[in-house]
Amino acid sequence: MARGTLLIALYIAVATLPLWLATWLDGGSEGVLYDVGRNLGLTGFMILILQFVLAARIKWIERAFGLDILIRYHQHIAIAAVCFLLLHPILLALGGSGWELLLGLDLPWSIWVGKAALILLGLNVLLSLKQSRLGLSFEKWRLGHDILGPTLLVLIVLHSWFAGSDLGLASMRVLWIVAFLLAGGIFLHHRFLRPYLLRRHAFRVRDVRQETDDVWTVELTPPKDGRIEDFLPGQFHFLTFFRDPSLPVEEHHWTISSSPARKDSVSSTIKEAGDFTATIGRTKPGDTAAVHGPFGRFSHLLHPEERDLVFLAGGIGITPLMGMLRHMRDTGDTRTVTLFYANRREEDILFRKELEDMATGDHPRLSLINVLSRPGSDWMGESGRLNEERIKKYCGPNLREKSYYVCGPLKMARDLIETLKRLGIPDNRIRREIFSFLD
Repeated sequence: MARGTLLIALYIAVATLPLWLATWLDGGSEGVLYDVGRNLGLTGFMILILQFVLAARIKWIERAFGLDILIRYHQHIAIAAVCFLLLHPILLALGGSGWELLLGLDLPWSIWVGKAALILLGLNVLLSLKQSRLGLSFEKWRLGHDILGPTLLVLIVLHSWFAGSDLGLASMRVLWIVAFLLAGGIFLHHRFLRPYLLRRHAFRVRDVRQETDDVWTVELTPPKDGRIEDFLPGQFHFLTFFRDPSLPVEEHHWTISSSPARKDSVSSTIKEAGDFTATIGRTKPGDTAAVHGPFGRFSHLLHPEERDLVFLAGGIGITPLMGMLRHMRDTGDTRTVTLFYANRREEDILFRKELEDMATGDHPRLSLINVLSRPGSDWMGESGRLNEERIKKYCGPNLREKSYYVCGPLKMARDLIETLKRLGIPDNRIRREIFSFLD
């Protein structure tokens, strides 16, 4: 909590630093509207600089919030930056620069550069918000994002350097140079240097196991000169597989489904859900993978005071919860866990034998409830949807004294959280894992 508060304060200080420098060192005023317009432009620029920091997976920042929270903030604050930068020329025009600034054609090149930057910024945000609706694959979107981001940075620096009177101050020019170099350096490290270094120290695929018709577990071992980074059960990492030349090379994030107590290897359980993951079964022992992680804050170990847990999983959403259960088993943890696991068919149930074995042991004290929406005629368990009635049936009267961990398809997770809130479960007792960064 203390680190998070400090980082938020630091973010605000950096984002508003040029505003305060311009105000304190210049001291003059050209009217309220003009000053507000100028300040929105300065702050919008620094927000864009900090976007490179937020997206760079810097662990000492991510650890305080979780990468999913950082990326979602990155998305939302981009909209704020667009609004700031759109208002910037409008308020300057209203504040004395005149409508020629917005509507005229005979303008300095630096003004046209600023207008081009605004158009590209809006396009970048629009593509990010509508990526799935536009039918863009993640890789194509990411390539466009990686081109537009640095291009925008260069255009905005050029515009502000040659068009902004505030950069006549030596301190502001120094700040602009430092900010530009910082953002550029972070981008180059994140997109090029770190992937290169990770590939040089790639993990090796030890085993590939088929769990169901369309789900595979890939087990990785570290290189001889490396080790598995310490991780919490429930966290995830980014993997880039290097396999047969005919297979695609893409980076994706997957939950670590193995237990941290296992030190010789690390595993992820992956569902075929797209063009790339459809090839996961063609991964072979001996292939290599760059591993970057761990990330995330979806773990029972971050809440040691919680002793009575309810896990609500759907489909492949069992994987982070399985990592937690395996860790509890391996460490002799005696927490009480009620696991609701929803699937369509009996043959879709992942880790079925292992979960049933856990339910007969004492570490943890596990109650297992499988719920099938399309059961076969011989299914003797729960059928239908995972709903309010079933939660009350198996969790007993003390619902508010338990902690709830939800992971599954987006709609199911949202419905379950709404159900928990109707049951009176406070927000600080509900923990959710979000698989996609673009939802």
